[in-house]
Amino acid sequence: MIVLGCNGFSRVCGIFAERFGAVGTEKHYLLGHDAGAALLVDGELVAAVEEERLNRQKKTTDFPVNAVRWCLDQAGLEFSDVDLIAVPWDFSAEVLDGMLSDITAAPMVPAAKLDLLSGIGELFTGAVSHDAILADFAARTGFTPDPDKVVFVPHHLAHAMTGYYMAGMKDAAFLVSDGRAERYSSLLGEIRDGRVRVFDESTIGAHHSIGLLFAAITRFLGFVPNNDEYKIMGLSGYAEPPVPNPFLEDLVELHEDGRYSFSRPLETDNPRGLDALFEKYFGPFQDTLEYTARVAAAAQEMLTVVTSHQVRALEAKTDLDHLLFEGGVALNCLNNTPLFEGSRFEDMHVSFGASDTGITIGAAVHAWVHHPDGAGGRKSAPPVTPYLGPEYDDEAIEQALRECAGRVEWTRLSDDEVVTRVAELLTEKVVVGWYEGRIEHGPRALGHRSILANPAFPDIKDIINTRVKHREPFRPFAPLVLESDAPKVFEMGRKTRSPYMTFVFPVRPEFRDVIPGATHVDGTSRVQTITDEDTPRLAALLRRFTALTDVPCLINTSFNVAGEPIVCTPSDALNCFLGTEIDYLVLGNRLVGKAGTS
Repeated sequence: MIVLGCNGFSRVCGIFAERFGAVGTEKHYLLGHDAGAALLVDGELVAAVEEERLNRQKKTTDFPVNAVRWCLDQAGLEFSDVDLIAVPWDFSAEVLDGMLSDITAAPMVPAAKLDLLSGIGELFTGAVSHDAILADFAARTGFTPDPDKVVFVPHHLAHAMTGYYMAGMKDAAFLVSDGRAERYSSLLGEIRDGRVRVFDESTIGAHHSIGLLFAAITRFLGFVPNNDEYKIMGLSGYAEPPVPNPFLEDLVELHEDGRYSFSRPLETDNPRGLDALFEKYFGPFQDTLEYTARVAAAAQEMLTVVTSHQVRALEAKTDLDHLLFEGGVALNCLNNTPLFEGSRFEDMHVSFGASDTGITIGAAVHAWVHHPDGAGGRKSAPPVTPYLGPEYDDEAIEQALRECAGRVEWTRLSDDEVVTRVAELLTEKVVVGWYEGRIEHGPRALGHRSILANPAFPDIKDIINTRVKHREPFRPFAPLVLESDAPKVFEMGRKTRSPYMTFVFPVRPEFRDVIPGATHVDGTSRVQTITDEDTPRLAALLRRFTALTDVPCLINTSFNVAGEPIVCTPSDALNCFLGTEIDYLVLGNRLVGKAGTS
């Protein structure tokens, strides 16, 4: 069985701009962002890519025409070969009725209520209803799908199935939390033999979304909502949360069954509706590290309290011992470690597709598992790798290099020579672009489109932030470490691995002066563990580098600059290399330098 997962809408961005004023940094605020496609063939995930990697528009909401075509081409398939098309949204007539009821009951003046009802009506008929999605697919691909072969999967169930599949399809409890789905923002439940049970009494509506509240705080501090929340994580390390915490004292209320609410519900049509409240709590906004860090620390503590409350309720509702945490809130890796360590669950899994990047995978899995001819009695999934996107052969690399003739110089090396030469270069204070194989899926670079550096230099973080990434100086960097070495360097607690940078651990005191460039101000690091099986050449590089330096980690950050998607093609990599102060570029088996430098 062949299942194509597809997320993205041609008109969402335009409708949000016209009807809700969502332009600029607001345009990917609510739904359709992280557009992409995924392909499942007889239960095996053979291809997945985000549309932004191909159309070069970060967090694009557009219909993923390029991603869909690439997935099919990668597998040598035509549209007529596809058995099911899975969409990770289900804006049914019943959902619309619920949305309209929510608006009708909201405490709004009649004129604003009528305007919002009209906007939601246009959004539904013009972009997100079943008929609109089918028409959009036909218009953008030239293929008209059979409506009986299109499966509309509720958004949060797609998130849950993403985690379920990537964790090996074993029975598990789940917490899904993000900004909002069709009507809700968070679900608790469990998956047994592929069947999803939602604990309805624990469901959180969109007007009390911890994800949207965190996005509102992100916006208040001058960052891009639904994109820059990780900056709040980084900032929170520079301050202690205030006592008492006004978010917990005045805004958030915890209830039975893991529910919570806000004393002042969110106005989802007015993203700055809480700014005055934030200024009441913290004083007028000041663009200073002291002010922003204090707000960030309060927000981070609030998130931890709310999600811990949900997990405690989940523990009481299920006898399962494995926890899946999915949705955009699950990318708050600073929260994930204490969340797991404070639980009774034996393990906690946060996938590389926890945000909306992964919902095409989850939707495809949901459609496959629940189809009579799908998973059947299958009890496990094939091993899953994040390296699911396009790769480019020697001819494409050579062509890209020729197009940069006169600006770059390069040498072709064997795999062993690449490892040896780059390890030697990294003993110095240099920055290396590392490009190999298929591009990784998800928001984090995991070693195929990465920027590498030596964490032994205390100022290497400043060099990368200012000269390469062009971003805020407070931003930390993640260390990659061999899985076998990780417990020696970091206080891993009950975790044994962190392959997707979804957990943060304290750096052991004896290593804080060894890897200062990868140690945050609070003494922690967002760790990526690697193995020879997952990334053989990168593991060999790290092993060789450690032998030369006695430093057991390398800095790994995404190969891009602020505001741009991670590089995809060889030309993307070369453009980023030439437009920044990256010193060297490994492009497949070519070691590339800038013309005129030694």
